Amino acid sequence: METILASTMTAIGWILGLAFLGVGIGMGILGAKVAEAIGRNPETKSDVIQSVMFVAIILTLLLLLLFAFVLVLLFFNPYAN
Repeated sequence: METILASTMTAIGWILGLAFLGVGIGMGILGAKVAEAIGRNPETKSDVIQSVMFVAIILTLLLLLLFAFVLVLLFFNPYAN
């Protein structure tokens, strides 16, 4: 029983760590590309910002779904009896 819970906690740590790392890197690249696009063509600033906000909202929703999955693993673990 303790082995299953320890393995679950380890997996949750890896899941959250890699998720935050991936989202952080992704948002950094996204911000760099936005600055580059606005620098090249300032007239399309509103279009670029609108599309970037759409992508950022999708990434945030995926992170919230990950948190829901982690909470299911924490409190309703199917492998722990």
